[in-house]
Amino acid sequence: MPAKATLAALDRRIAGWMSRFGIPLLRAALAVVFIWFGGLKLFGLSPADELVANTVVWFDPKWFIPFLGVWEVAIGLCMLWRPLVRTSIGLLALQMPGTFLPLVLLPHVCFTRIPWAPTLEGQYIIKNLVIIAAALVVGGAVARRAGT
Repeated sequence: MPAKATLAALDRRIAGWMSRFGIPLLRAALAVVFIWFGGLKLFGLSPADELVANTVVWFDPKWFIPFLGVWEVAIGLCMLWRPLVRTSIGLLALQMPGTFLPLVLLPHVCFTRIPWAPTLEGQYIIKNLVIIAAALVVGGAVARRAGT
């Protein structure tokens, strides 16, 4: 078998593996992130607690941060069980806009040079664009699988 055909066959096998396992792994990765980060908020161990408290000043952080933690854990748990993936994405869609608030309300915390050089906090927030895109991919796969 010529090298080009061998590479094409290998490419098809790898692409097939990715197609088969990509969405389940993406769901699991989203679940881990939300359960882990939410759990940290529940136990007062999240490095984001101060950022949340300073952003959402109209809520008492003593109850709001644990509430947010429960919300995030719920997103993660729902993501693990296929019948609740749509619920997970709905909860995520409600939560995500709030994650970008510090970029607007606390730009001095999120950027060393507004708006081009994000701090670690800013990077933490901007990475949510990847989470949103991942949720769109998972949601699209659920709709295709359900035939809707």
